[in-house]
Amino acid sequence: MEKTTLYPHWEEIIVYSDAGPQPQILLANEKIKFILAGLEPGQQIPEHAEAQAVYHFLAGRGWMTVDSERLAVSPGVTIVMPEGAVRGMQAETRLAFLATRIS
Repeated sequence: MEKTTLYPHWEEIIVYSDAGPQPQILLANEKIKFILAGLEPGQQIPEHAEAQAVYHFLAGRGWMTVDSERLAVSPGVTIVMPEGAVRGMQAETRLAFLATRIS
């Protein structure tokens, strides 16, 4: 059985790096993976197909492309994507998000 973990301040966990995203794994098992990640202004995650996922944006502004549709993201935006959707991301400002990948 997995234990309960409290993360009172995500800002203390997130890592921003000039080398690109440094995802911090909050929980991972055979069914689901929760990560907290950040991008510096101008950084991007190239488009790629991925498992079913939910992205929730915590801070900053940028763009997420899902199956060729460009979506503006900012704090409070949540995007739910089916398995196999091609997605990518670009940060306009320092961008923080929580991603849940479902296997």
